[in-house]
Amino acid sequence: MDYRPSKQFKKTALGASAAALLLALNAPAALSFAGDRYHSYKIGQAGYRAQYGSWGLTALPEEYRINAMHAALLRTGKVLLIAGSGNDQRNFDKGSFSTVLWDPEDDSFKRIPTPEDFFCSGHSQLPDGQLLVAGGTARYEVLGGKVTRAGGGMRVKNESPDKAVTLPKGTVFRSPSGVEYVSKFAVTVPRATRRFEIAYGSGGRMMPWKTEVVAAEARVFVEAVREGAAGLTTQAAQYAVAGLTGKDAADVYGLAERLSAGKQDFQGIKSAYEFDPVAEKYVPVDPMRDARWYPTLVGLQDGRVLAVSGLNDVGDVVPGDNEYYDPKTKKWSEGPFRYFPTYPALFLTQGGKLLYTGSNAGYGPKDKGREPGVWDLATNQYRKVGGLADPDQLETSSSVLLPPAQDQKVMVLGGGGVGESRLSTARTAVVDLKAEVPVFRSTARLPQGVRYLSSVLLPDDSLFTTGGSADYRGRGASDIRKAQFYYPRTDTFVAAASPKVGRNYHSEALLLPDGRVATFGSDPLFADKDNTRLGRFEHRLEVYSPPYLYRDPALRPVLGEGPEEVGPGGRATFRAPKAERIQRARLMRPSAVTHTTDVEQRSIELGLEKTADTVTVAVPADPTLVPPGWYMLFVTDATGTPSVAKWIRVRPAPEPPAPKPPETPPPPASLDGWLS
Repeated sequence: MDYRPSKQFKKTALGASAAALLLALNAPAALSFAGDRYHSYKIGQAGYRAQYGSWGLTALPEEYRINAMHAALLRTGKVLLIAGSGNDQRNFDKGSFSTVLWDPEDDSFKRIPTPEDFFCSGHSQLPDGQLLVAGGTARYEVLGGKVTRAGGGMRVKNESPDKAVTLPKGTVFRSPSGVEYVSKFAVTVPRATRRFEIAYGSGGRMMPWKTEVVAAEARVFVEAVREGAAGLTTQAAQYAVAGLTGKDAADVYGLAERLSAGKQDFQGIKSAYEFDPVAEKYVPVDPMRDARWYPTLVGLQDGRVLAVSGLNDVGDVVPGDNEYYDPKTKKWSEGPFRYFPTYPALFLTQGGKLLYTGSNAGYGPKDKGREPGVWDLATNQYRKVGGLADPDQLETSSSVLLPPAQDQKVMVLGGGGVGESRLSTARTAVVDLKAEVPVFRSTARLPQGVRYLSSVLLPDDSLFTTGGSADYRGRGASDIRKAQFYYPRTDTFVAAASPKVGRNYHSEALLLPDGRVATFGSDPLFADKDNTRLGRFEHRLEVYSPPYLYRDPALRPVLGEGPEEVGPGGRATFRAPKAERIQRARLMRPSAVTHTTDVEQRSIELGLEKTADTVTVAVPADPTLVPPGWYMLFVTDATGTPSVAKWIRVRPAPEPPAPKPPETPPPPASLDGWLS
C-alpha cells in the first residue's frame, strides 16, 4: 500500500525538524539555560543545603550602594562599610566620601557622614567597643605616562630654636638655579632643639657652655610650577622658601633629591577617628605622628593599638616609624622601629609578641620586610620563622589565627607574586607558636591557586574560605566562584556551596552574630576574559548560610539572659533552656577587615559548666590571649550547631596600684634629736 503522510503530519514533522535545527544551532545557550535551571533546583533542595549551605543576595537600595573598601562588625551587631572616595578620583576631587551602616537583622541601611577620605585606612576594635579608624588618602596616584609636572618629597628644615613654622599649601620653594616647586599641602615644622655640652679644661676646670642647634624637619609633597623638562631637577639641592626674609629665610629652607616626572604614588593622611557604634558617628581624636595609607592597626593586650607601615605624606612606604594609640588619652606615641610592606598581617600571640605571617597588600620592594617572624615589641627583637613554601607568593595572601586561639596556630592561605604578577599559589601552611622552634609546615592545598581569598572563623571551629581570583585583580575573568571549609583537626578542605558573586581586590567577608557570613565589594580591572572591557566595582551584598543553619531549628542551642561584662579570668552565667545540648563555648572577636587583612578575628575556647537551665562560661585570665573588648559569645551542641551570639565585654585587666613613696618619719620633739 502506498503510504502518503497527511498534511498535519507534515506540519508536525517540519516543526520538529526546525526545532531540532534551532536547538543544534543554539545548543550552548540552551544547555546553559537548562544547566542554570537545574543548578537552581539542586541548590534549593533541603539535602543540598544541609550538606553545602546556601547563598542569598541582600536587596540593596540604590542610594546605599557604595564601593565598600572596609568592613567592620560593631558591638551593636551592625556592619560598618567604609568607602571613603572608593578608589574613584572623581569622588576625591569633589570631597565626596561615603560610609554606610547595615543592620543584618532587618536589612536596613543608613548613610553616615564621613569627614575625611578613609579610603585605604586602617582600623581596630577598642576595649570600649569603639572602632578606631586611622589614615586614608591625601592624594591619588599619578601614573608615569600622565605626570606632566615633576614632583616628589621636600624635606623642610627649621633651624630656629625659638618658634615653629607653618607653611601653607601653595608655598613656593626655589632652587639655586631658579627652578620652582609648589607645596600641595600645608606643613608645620617644629622649632629646632638646643643641645648643651659642658667642656672641661686642664686641671678639670669647667669651661663655658657649648650650645648646638639641631634643626627640626618635616616633609611635604611638591610639584613643579612649570610643566615638562623645565621643572625637572636631576640632583640634590637646597631650596629657598619664597616670601621669607631676613633670619626667617636663613632658618627655614627645603632639601630635596632629584625631582622627576616618574610615577607618583598615593599619599596618606595623619587623621584618626573613633567610630561610636551607639551614636553612630565618627569622633575625631589626635592625629597620628606619621601619615599612613594602607596601614595595619593591631590591638594589644593593654588596650592600646599599634599602627604599622603605610604610604606616608610624600608617597613613600613609612620607613619603620610605628606608633601606639592609647584609647584612654586619645593620643599617639612613638612605637618600636621596624619596616614592613603595606597592610602587613600582624597577630597578637600569647605572651604579647606579634607574629608577622608575611601576608601583605603590596607596596614595598620585593626583597625587604617580607620574611615572616615573631616580633618582640618590648625589646624590638625579630626572630624569623622559616619553612614556608612559595615564599615569593605572600602578597595578597590570607592569614588567620586558627581556632581555638589557645592552640596558637596561625595559617597562611594562597597569595600571589609581588605587584601585578600573574602568579598565584594553592599553598597553605600552619605555624605552631608553641613549638620550641616555630616553623611553617605545609598543610592541605586549596583547590587552585588564589589571591584575595577571604577566610572567616566559624563558631564550630571550622574556617570558611571563599572567593578570590587566580590572577591580579581578577584579570582574564579569573574570579574563583568557589567556597570551602577547612577543618584544622583533620587538615582537610570540604566543598561548600558556590557563591554567585565573584570577589577579588577590595573585597571583604565577616561573621555575623547569627552565624552567617556576609561578603562585600570587589574591584576588578576588567570585566571579560580578553581584558577589553573595564571592570566595575561590585556593589552586591551576598550572605552565606552554613549547613549548621539547616539543621532542626528546634534543637538549636539558645542563650538567654546574662551579664554584659566580665573581667579577665571571670565567669558569667546565662539562662539556657536547652543547656543539656550545649557542649562548647567560644568567644569570637568581631572582624575589622580590608585588603584580605583581618588581624582582629580570633576564637577563644571557654570553660563550661551546666545546670538544668543555665550555662556558666569561664574566660581565660591572659589578656594576650583575650585582648580587652567586646566579643560574640557562641555556644554549640555536639554537631557544631551554634546559638545566636550574645554580646559580652571583656574588661581590661586592672592596673596594678602605684607603689607608695617611702614615708618620712615625723620630726622628733627636739631639734637636737632630729639633727642627730
